[in-house]
Amino acid sequence: MPEVQRIDVRGPRFAASITAVLLLIATFLSLVGISTGDLAAASFGARVADPGFLLVLVIAALFLWSVASPRTAPWGVLYRRVVQPRLAPPTEFEDPRPPRFAQGVGLFVTVGGLLLHLAGVPWALPIAAAAAFLAAFLNAAFGLCLGCQLYLLLQRAGLIGRRRPSAA
Repeated sequence: MPEVQRIDVRGPRFAASITAVLLLIATFLSLVGISTGDLAAASFGARVADPGFLLVLVIAALFLWSVASPRTAPWGVLYRRVVQPRLAPPTEFEDPRPPRFAQGVGLFVTVGGLLLHLAGVPWALPIAAAAAFLAAFLNAAFGLCLGCQLYLLLQRAGLIGRRRPSAA
C-alpha cells in the first residue's frame, strides 16, 4: 500500500476560518430572508433569489471544489501561496483524507439545506448554514474537526478509508 501524502495541519484550519465567516454571514442572511417566514407561499424564483440561498449555494460549490480537487480549491491555494510562506515550517502533519471527508460532510449539509429551502421547508436553510458554521468554527478556533472525527469513526468500523485485503 503506498504511503499517504501528509498535509500541514494549519491549512485546513485556515480554510475552516474563511468558511466559518462565510457561513456566519449566510446564516444571518438566511435568518433575515424569506427562509424563516411563509416559505411555501414564496415563488420558486423568490426562493432562488434569496441572498441567504445564493451565499449557501456558493459555499456548497466551494465544498464541492474542495472534495473534487483539493489541490486547486481556493482556500488551499491561498494558504499554500500566501500564508504558508510567511509562517515557520510546519511541525505537524496529517492525513488529507479526513479533512477531505469533512468537506464532503459540509457539502452534504449545505446541499440538504438548499434542497429543503427550494422545496419550501421553512428554517431548513438557516439551520443547515448554522450547523455547518458550528463545525467550521470548532475546527478554526479549536482544531476540532467534526467531519474528521466522523471519518475516523467510520474508518474504525471498517466502512471507509481502508482497503480490504485482496483474496490471494
